[in-house]
Amino acid sequence: MTDGSPAPSPPDRFPGVGNLLAVLFVGTYLGIVLTKSEVVRWQRVHDMFLLREAHMYQVIATAILVAMVCMVLLKRLGIRTVTGAPIEYKPKPFHTGVIVGGMIFGAGWAITGACPGPIYAQIGGGAWMALFTFAGALGGMFLYAWLRPRLPH
Repeated sequence: MTDGSPAPSPPDRFPGVGNLLAVLFVGTYLGIVLTKSEVVRWQRVHDMFLLREAHMYQVIATAILVAMVCMVLLKRLGIRTVTGAPIEYKPKPFHTGVIVGGMIFGAGWAITGACPGPIYAQIGGGAWMALFTFAGALGGMFLYAWLRPRLPH
């Protein structure tokens, strides 16, 4: 006999699968967008750094505009994180490390034709040389973590 309370829901056999599928979908979509917009092409990045064409600058400006609109919407609609915490933007202070890090990042971007996001799209698109870029990015991340206590912050 039942006491009128709802039956307990069965245990989730695969916790997190929904999130994994959402992340895979968004990542695949982003990879397609990056590939179709030619942001992953080395020649486009090369031409950007040589100031030969504005394609990459237009893509970057569009990304900044979309991010600005999204930040305004997030704030106005009071949207929260998946844990329920409010989404806050906290600007980071400017220091010497920003200039040095930006120069290193820019040099790596100019040489390899990829910043961190497009590396995955390049690998997914079969540009296997991007594995070296990925290894370099990972190595740079670990080097930064190791040197962080001695760097200007």
